[in-house]
Amino acid sequence: MKIGLDAKRAYHNSRGLGNYSRDTIRLLTTYAPENEYYLIGKPSDRYHFPKTVTIAPHGIYSHCPTMYRSFGCVDDLRGMGVYMGLSGELPFGIHNVDSLRKIVTIHDAIFVRYPKLYPATYRYIFTKKVKYACKVADKIIAISEQTKSDVVEFFGGEPEKIEVVYQGCNNIFHEKVGDEAFAELESYNLPREYILTVGAFEPRKNLGNLIRAVSISGVGLPIVAVGGHTKHAEEMARFAENMGVKVVMLHGFPFRLFPAVYAKALMFAYPSVFEGFGIPILEAMSIGTPVLTSKGSCFAETGGKACIYADPLVPEEIAEGIKRMVGDEGLRRQMVALGHEQARKFTDEKVAKALINAIY
Repeated sequence: MKIGLDAKRAYHNSRGLGNYSRDTIRLLTTYAPENEYYLIGKPSDRYHFPKTVTIAPHGIYSHCPTMYRSFGCVDDLRGMGVYMGLSGELPFGIHNVDSLRKIVTIHDAIFVRYPKLYPATYRYIFTKKVKYACKVADKIIAISEQTKSDVVEFFGGEPEKIEVVYQGCNNIFHEKVGDEAFAELESYNLPREYILTVGAFEPRKNLGNLIRAVSISGVGLPIVAVGGHTKHAEEMARFAENMGVKVVMLHGFPFRLFPAVYAKALMFAYPSVFEGFGIPILEAMSIGTPVLTSKGSCFAETGGKACIYADPLVPEEIAEGIKRMVGDEGLRRQMVALGHEQARKFTDEKVAKALINAIY
């Protein structure tokens, strides 16, 4: 069977949606190699995908890849058996291709739940795109039960069309971290002990309350924060200095060293206000780093009994969790063991099986 996949994020996004797209391509080509896979979108030199064929924007669309992805690619999908929109949208007009099974993955409804974090134009366009995708899709993949509920509530998704397929994380988090990686990490001159946090530097990720919590806790540990450079990152650096908390920000940090920076951390803190799944939680558990994360949203789906949970809007509660973890080595060992057990729920085999079932 010929399967088309929206490859924009796979080729051009280094964060969550890109990781999800690349991992989906990897899992499908590995566990269902009998199919032919066509990546729809403008390729890049950064990422390469064996066992696939790329269909790039062509003709008038070669000058406007966005138009090709939004509707121009529809004619190239005729003759395929399945098309998968991996980041919340399907091309307009795809409903006219009757023989094509249409699948869309919805990751979250954060831009609807927290409208002040997004420009009005962005909210309007993406709400329209997601509602269209939910209407015309034969199958909607939600990455958590939380997202499934949001798809029904905010986008009018029909519950019987929605299937929850959890995410996994990159295989590098399941492998032993090599001495070379640790040696390369040494060049960053990180503190001997630190609290790690990973994610975009934006208000929703809640670095401000983590800084407050570390200050309140009195543990005296620095924070190592990994994420791209933004204006908010600069604001947080100034805020941390005013609070007397040392924060080391790693911008442009190489993905190959992520397992090493997790492994060296005393604990991992992920106090995000809301997520669709929370892959960094799974990355930390897979490596063997104890996790403190947020109450509510999808976090307990990802972390299970392996994490300590705190209200992300109450720094004092986050601080209490930090003190417990930092001060109790036995608790951290127990959390590491539970984390490994929890991570086994999201193995390649299990995620791939669920994906393949959704396709057929």
